[in-house]
Amino acid sequence: MLTAARKSRVLVVGDVMLDRYWFGDVHRISPEAPVPVVKVERSDERLGGAANVARNAAALGAQTTLLSVVGDDEPGQTIKRLLEASGIRTTLHVDSAFKTTIKLRVIGRQQQLLRIDFEETPSHEVLTGKLEEFKRLLKDTDIVILSDYGKGGLTHIADMIAAARDAGVMILVDPKGEDYARYAGATMLTPNRGELRQVVGSWTSDADLKLRANALREKLGLDALLLTRSEEGMTLFRREGMLNFDAQAREVFDVSGAGDTVIATLGVLLGGGVGMPEAVGMANRAGGIVVGKLGTAVVTPEELF
Repeated sequence: MLTAARKSRVLVVGDVMLDRYWFGDVHRISPEAPVPVVKVERSDERLGGAANVARNAAALGAQTTLLSVVGDDEPGQTIKRLLEASGIRTTLHVDSAFKTTIKLRVIGRQQQLLRIDFEETPSHEVLTGKLEEFKRLLKDTDIVILSDYGKGGLTHIADMIAAARDAGVMILVDPKGEDYARYAGATMLTPNRGELRQVVGSWTSDADLKLRANALREKLGLDALLLTRSEEGMTLFRREGMLNFDAQAREVFDVSGAGDTVIATLGVLLGGGVGMPEAVGMANRAGGIVVGKLGTAVVTPEELF
């Protein structure tokens, strides 16, 4: 599988963000309000969103390209620097009227105390240019991962799926929101339980879930739907049947970015020619490894293989 990962050519498209961490200690409660006072001792910056998906794919040895939008600002420059350091080929459109998304997490005694988000929607003009660039990149791509964080970076996702289908390229989508019609024609969607429940409603049993998931898969013309079920593992729904994968996590420390690791591992292996059940099994294993790490992190080939 390591050979398959290294020959895989992955194109990641979606909303990128900068994950900032302030680490400190808590010794007292503020006299101004009943909240802890964190004395910040160090900080860290990591790739988030679609950039974290690309980082995970590159960490497994895949030839990885990222297509996205950033602002003409310091966080955007930081994302560029971190991407270069990770060996990721980038096509970043810069929108001077847009501020790069930042997620700032305050960590006290190894626990997340607060998250502050700074975000805006990019302009239509920049996104249109990204669609044309996407079509040009397809000729050197084995698989496309569309990482939708609902920040506006995938406004033209239906056109992207259609273009990839026409080019014979597989498409994986990490979905958001209640409108899954825009993902029609994708190879696979990877919702979690909460995301799928928004679309198909609550299920009362595994048999009921199977009916609802397969109805959605058929309605959207998907090859497969992969439901990530946290401590219950994963379930793969295909025309050939349903497959369950038990959770692999030994210890859950931080679930931040776990979905990014799962879809990146899946994309790398499918793009390298690994069969779908085998690829899902390894993606499940990768998710179990990464939740044992603090913050958005990656799984190395040595850990996974």
